[in-house]
Amino acid sequence: MLAQHDAPIIAIATAPGRGAVGIVRVSGKNLAAVVLALCGRALKPREATYLPLLDETGTPIDHVLALYFPGPNSYTGEDVLELQAHGGPVVLQLIVARCLSVAASCDETGQALLGGLRLAQPGEFTQRAFLNHKLDLAQAEAVADLIDASTEAAARGASRSLAGAFSHEIHQLRNALIHLRMLVEATLDFPEEDIDFLKQADAQGQLTRLQQNLARVMTQTKQGALLREGIRVVIAGQPNAGKSSLLNALAGAELAIVTPIAGTTRDVVQQTIQIEGVPLHVVDTAGLREHPDVDEVERIGIARAWDQIGQADAVLFLHDLTRKADHAYAAADAQIEQTLKSKLASHVLLLHLWNKADAQSIAVTPLETHTPHADQAQVPQLTLSAKTGEGLPALRQALLNVMGWRGGGTEGLFMARERHVQALHEVDAHLMQANAYLQAHVPALDLLAEELRLSQNALNTITGEFSSDDLLGVIFSSFCIGK
Repeated sequence: MLAQHDAPIIAIATAPGRGAVGIVRVSGKNLAAVVLALCGRALKPREATYLPLLDETGTPIDHVLALYFPGPNSYTGEDVLELQAHGGPVVLQLIVARCLSVAASCDETGQALLGGLRLAQPGEFTQRAFLNHKLDLAQAEAVADLIDASTEAAARGASRSLAGAFSHEIHQLRNALIHLRMLVEATLDFPEEDIDFLKQADAQGQLTRLQQNLARVMTQTKQGALLREGIRVVIAGQPNAGKSSLLNALAGAELAIVTPIAGTTRDVVQQTIQIEGVPLHVVDTAGLREHPDVDEVERIGIARAWDQIGQADAVLFLHDLTRKADHAYAAADAQIEQTLKSKLASHVLLLHLWNKADAQSIAVTPLETHTPHADQAQVPQLTLSAKTGEGLPALRQALLNVMGWRGGGTEGLFMARERHVQALHEVDAHLMQANAYLQAHVPALDLLAEELRLSQNALNTITGEFSSDDLLGVIFSSFCIGK
């Protein structure tokens, strides 16, 4: 749930630990009196002032840079005081304590200088910026995404969202939708002229253009969600197929232990890499096998491997080319494949990789489809060598393709979240239903108007014009304290 947002708040706004500089931030209404008492002087708005910050005995806690931003011209829309001090945790805690003490002290009338000053909750400064209309919800989420960005492309995309690129697209869709709603609502007041009125106003053309623009924004949003979320790729297969070697090759580092001993990998090893700026969370797992020599530790590792496979967006099923003619090995692979198909959702990619092409002197081939048996659907497969790196560029491209990445660089892309993608899918479904009502032999205008209203509500959840307190509470609770 949303925190009570009328009380003044304070927090250390820099990361925990020691640093050259640490910031304490205060936000609330009417901070001028507490600024004067705390700093010993009035501060010029938006101008840094170097001064000693004194404790109750008049002894300096530290020499700080103090900046005062009177509302509404501040990050939160309220009065904001920032104190930049040396970045030691003890110093910053002393400054917070001093601020709380001064705020609780009384003026000549016996009133507290800043009654109710309390420690901020995670994300509460940005939450106030949203509530005070300094940012919409998509921009507020972009603040956290910019902080959490794991790639340069993700950081640039989050910056564009923070600047309003994504919100601009949503507002354009909403404006067109509102115009169409006004037309339909007005037509409801004149039922005897409804069909001619709708035709003259080109309601069908407006709805068609709206759906076309929505499709474009949905594509951009999916790309933006990929920048933020990436995909989870699990490497699976029998022992000694080269799974750990493939992880190391993709990551460009020796992350997993590689030996010729079956069952070397006993637990999950994960690394986030990037391809064209898109994050991929690659997971190496224990070799899948049923064997009397499997001990309890390896059995647990195999169980965890299946658990990871169940959470995957894509599974790389790694085969050993040097054992392709081994009937027992082929039978075990076939059994694993059947289990994979039964466990994986239909949208999860299953990509077959034939590894150790270098040992067999086999030419690496581009990605192709392969039908192992007449009664089975075609599956994508690729020959490669984790040892030499041959075939890895084709594998990276295949992963981008299955993600739906359009390529061509990330310039102009904005950051988005999965909830934005889902909201736009909801808009699309309502517009499709609206189109059906409009094209009916006798247009059902009341139902058409309702579908358009529901479409607008779904759009509004993205920027926060219509969002429940529970949703806002979940979003802002994921922020760091002090932001």
